[in-house]
Amino acid sequence: MRTAMRQGPEIWIRGPVPSPDAEVAPPEHAPAHATARRFSWVGLHGGAGVSTLAAVYGGHDSGRAWPGAGGPRSVLFVARTHAAGLECVVPAVEAFRSGEAPRGLDLEAVVLVADAPGRLPRPLARRIRLIESVIDVYRVPWVPEWRVGDLAGRPPHGTETPARLTGAMR
Repeated sequence: MRTAMRQGPEIWIRGPVPSPDAEVAPPEHAPAHATARRFSWVGLHGGAGVSTLAAVYGGHDSGRAWPGAGGPRSVLFVARTHAAGLECVVPAVEAFRSGEAPRGLDLEAVVLVADAPGRLPRPLARRIRLIESVIDVYRVPWVPEWRVGDLAGRPPHGTETPARLTGAMR
């Protein structure tokens, strides 16, 4: 048989509790403003497009090496969407997560650069879905102007997310 107990919300307070007579000043709020983070682009294979992405979006071109002491600590892995490029991604992410990267680096995402115009073959699209299940993936479409060295202008249509991430929106 239950006895009549007063039921009600329990409130747990952590930290010092001001006395009821003390005047509590409202918390000071810092002005909210977002600044673009700086990134180190790290290629997972030769020809991944690291130099082009660094030129278009800004950030540090690390080539295929980890960023040095002066480079940004946030890392974006870069690979092409061909079979050999996609094959490099999951082992690199796992190596990073297992502590094989230098201490203090933060793996932000993988950037996949189109290796050709048009749609991907189904086997490659399946590999990309697998990669997306373990880490954030940003896609950069085929840009014919980049092939001939024209890196001027806005980042290409379809790359708004990496452009926002890196602060390259103009």
